[in-house]
Amino acid sequence: MRKTNLSTLMLLLILLASSCKQQSMEIFNGKDLSNWEFVLENDAAPANEVYTVSDGVITIAGEPLGYMYTKEKYRNYTLEMEYRWAENASNSGIFVLIEDPTNPFPNGIECQLKAGQAGDFVLLGGSDLNEYTLPEGATERPAFPVIDKLEESSEKPTGEWNKAKIVVLDGDITVYINDVLQNRATSNVMEGHIGLQSEGEAIQFKNIVIS
Repeated sequence: MRKTNLSTLMLLLILLASSCKQQSMEIFNGKDLSNWEFVLENDAAPANEVYTVSDGVITIAGEPLGYMYTKEKYRNYTLEMEYRWAENASNSGIFVLIEDPTNPFPNGIECQLKAGQAGDFVLLGGSDLNEYTLPEGATERPAFPVIDKLEESSEKPTGEWNKAKIVVLDGDITVYINDVLQNRATSNVMEGHIGLQSEGEAIQFKNIVIS
C-alpha cells in the first residue's frame, strides 16, 4: 500500500512539473496576444490596429515601424514558426535575446526575414555577436551590423508559408529557413525576450512553438 501511494505521488509530481513547464513556455495560444507587449515608433498607432489575430494566425501590418515581444525572457530553447507575406514580399524579422525593449529597435539580435535575405543576422541597439567583424575598409561600426546568411535563399514564393527554426543554447544561435541551415553565431547574452517585427508591409505568423 505504501509503495502504491509513493508511485502515485511521484506520477502526480511529474505531471505537475510537466504542466508548469508547458505553461511557462507558451508564447502564442492561437487566440490572442495576451503573452506579448507592443512597441510602435513614436506610438504612432494603437497596438491593436497593427498586431491582430484571426483563426490562429498573427498578422502584423508592417507600418508603423515597431515590434511585439514576449512578456517573459527565455534561454536555451528551440523556437519554430511559419511565416508568409500577406500580399507583397517585404521586410520583417524575428528578434531573440532582447535585453532592452526600447523604441523603435530593441537591444537584441534580429534573425532577418527580409525577402531574399532570410537568415541574415542583424545586430540591433548595440547588441553584438562574437563572429561579427567590420566590413573591409570600414573604420566605424555601422548602425545595423549584419552577418550574412550561409547559403542562397531558401525562401518560398510570396504567399506560401515558410518555416523558420531558431535554436538558442547558451548564447549560441542557429537559424534554419525551410530546413536549410542559414546562419550560426554566438552571443555573450544568455537570455532575453523574443520579438516579431513590424516593418514594410504585412506579414503573417502561425504555429509558433517553443520547446
